[in-house]
Amino acid sequence: MSKKEFKAESKRLLEMMIHSIYTHKEIFLRELISNASDAIDKLYFKSLTDTSIGLGKDDFCINISVDKENRTLTITDNGIGMTRDELENNLGTIAKSGSLAFKNENQLSEDVSIIGQFGVGFYSAFMVAKKVVVTTKAYGSDIAYKWESEGVDGYSIEEANRDSIGTEIVLYIMENTEDDSYDKYLEPYQIQNLVKKYSDYIRFPIKMEMETSRLKEGTEDEYETVVESKNLNSMIPIWRKNKNELTDEDYNKFYQEKFHDFEDPAKYMHVKTEGTATYNALLFIPSRAPYDYYSKEYEKGLQLYSSGVLIMEKCADLLPDYFSFVKGLVDSEDLSLNISRELLQHDRQLKIIAKNLEKTIKNNLLKMQKDERDKYNDFFKTFGLQIKFGIYSSYGANNELLQDLLMFNTSFGEKPSTLDEYVSRMKEEQKFIYYAAGSSVSRIDSLPQIELLKDKGFEVLYLTDDVDEFALKMLMKFKDKEFKSASSDDLDLETKEEKEQIEKQNEENKDLFAIMKDGLGEKVVEVRLSQRLKSHPVCLTNGGEISMEMEKVLNSMPNNQKVKSEKILEINAEHPVFESLKKLYGEDKEKLKKYAEILYTQALLIEGFSVEDPVKFSNMICDLMVGK
Repeated sequence: MSKKEFKAESKRLLEMMIHSIYTHKEIFLRELISNASDAIDKLYFKSLTDTSIGLGKDDFCINISVDKENRTLTITDNGIGMTRDELENNLGTIAKSGSLAFKNENQLSEDVSIIGQFGVGFYSAFMVAKKVVVTTKAYGSDIAYKWESEGVDGYSIEEANRDSIGTEIVLYIMENTEDDSYDKYLEPYQIQNLVKKYSDYIRFPIKMEMETSRLKEGTEDEYETVVESKNLNSMIPIWRKNKNELTDEDYNKFYQEKFHDFEDPAKYMHVKTEGTATYNALLFIPSRAPYDYYSKEYEKGLQLYSSGVLIMEKCADLLPDYFSFVKGLVDSEDLSLNISRELLQHDRQLKIIAKNLEKTIKNNLLKMQKDERDKYNDFFKTFGLQIKFGIYSSYGANNELLQDLLMFNTSFGEKPSTLDEYVSRMKEEQKFIYYAAGSSVSRIDSLPQIELLKDKGFEVLYLTDDVDEFALKMLMKFKDKEFKSASSDDLDLETKEEKEQIEKQNEENKDLFAIMKDGLGEKVVEVRLSQRLKSHPVCLTNGGEISMEMEKVLNSMPNNQKVKSEKILEINAEHPVFESLKKLYGEDKEKLKKYAEILYTQALLIEGFSVEDPVKFSNMICDLMVGK
């Protein structure tokens, strides 16, 4: 038996495949099982027109066996087998052309199939095996052949004995090293787990003899260990079954087992699509957020299958960040895979699938919102923050896609409302969609700034999440209605006469307000009378684009940007405190400045800010109490 060298750069390519192309060594079993399945497929399709083969679909299978003593793992199929020339061409040359392109591009040229009998994936066996022996007999041939190799040093081919057509691959598993344990590939239950993970939906049975415990015949409590042939794979994936064959219980059970959740999903989506992109998808919206969902450790993505074989555990490109809560899988035969079948080329098909899934998810969420409102409310309470971030982080590019999914608490009732529902309730004379921001609904509901809005019967959106106001700034408007903060310096609610009256009063008291402004310095940009206040003596409003709530959010971040909003101190002209201020203007201007600071600090506290100088504020209150 003479040894042959691998052809044309194959030696270098084999070294690269063993050491760098595959991310996980365990992938080797997926590759060998996929090749065995392809070989069976070829013979099965031939049997449809050639009755002399004598095998029906139920006769085909893949067998796996483990010999711990001799450290061998064997994969056997009764597929089409290979001739000597096919062994030479398929296993003696690791790529028929473009070998250097593998190193540069890490992908196959278009004329080479990677999912077929003994594509390049076969050589992943050398990641775990010190020697590989392939014995095969091709359909229509009377002679079997044995191919043997210990890796980069070359291979040999000789005639062999094999009674039936098909292929047997024997892997001589490496010894353990300090860095890697190879013993696990000789453990039947580890093999079972790998088959379940990567090859569960290969359409032919994968069998292995395994030890099992069973009740000893003729006894009631004695058990014995027996060896039985066991099917390791499910074969028919649930997503390839007709929807009318499946129940809610089937989907829920699959979800819980596949994605390790003890609760049923809030919603499932079973999608079958043909045309520009052909794929099956099974998507789930969880009932609760994973413990690490809002952390850096959370990894989004859908499981990706190609013809029932797991290619990627989490394909992030199939989900946008704002739908990262979705769990599920996609199975497609149309994807362009790279050499290792672990990664995808970013081709048109992948983008089409991702775009279609995005629409599917949105439409199903809207249906839940319409038909199962309580369930949608629970969903939005759990995952709504991510959708709001989707609007903010895209600088408004996703407005059309996501705005209908948004919900907010409002001044009209306890249950959250969509923007569309808010607009449908707007009064005829109402120009804007009004909102107020704060740490809680109860806190916002007590803000002085919304008194006038509520008095006029105008509904107010209550923004309680840090991202809310930033998201609305990106939305800018909804159904041609602009958003306006209740803390805006101009709510545009006054009549012409009311505006003239307040302007007149401000002019009459401009010197008083100038002294108050002087006492407050740069803390405020203006002091003036207010039309929005009813019972409260004072409030702060915004004079610029950055609101007080945005100031708090931005300054709470690690880099502390020291952002300052333009604050305006507004005084209620109808409140007794204004009369006290006018009196002080004539009697004690320094005391007027102290009152200005007290009122400003009170307004800060109402807004949820911390007191800038608690000691000074406390002393001023004490002075006020003793009449100083």
